[in-house]
Amino acid sequence: MGYFNCIALACLMALSFSSIDVGLAARHLQQMPPMPTLPTTTLPPLPSIPNLPLPAMPRPGALPPLPTMPALPTFPAIPTATLPPLPSMPSIPRIPTAIPSIPFLPPPPSPSSTP
Repeated sequence: MGYFNCIALACLMALSFSSIDVGLAARHLQQMPPMPTLPTTTLPPLPSIPNLPLPAMPRPGALPPLPTMPALPTFPAIPTATLPPLPSMPSIPRIPTAIPSIPFLPPPPSPSSTP
């Protein structure tokens, strides 16, 4: 617990010192004379992009016809499998709802006192 208090105190001190420095820097910036204006230059004009030539498109009648698709091969017939019938599900035993009686043992015989 003491170690945490030390770290918390160190963080608080670092935060306070940094805020003092920030405050002094802000005051220093406010007391400075205004900056002189910088000279501006004019940018040269951008070069123009030349027009690209359009490609010559072929006519639809000048193209060769598309090849025909070959016929797909026929697959052999798959034999059908016959499955055996599913076994019948066993019946679920019922959970007893009555609490069975607990047999009580007879009390031990009392010792008889014989002189």
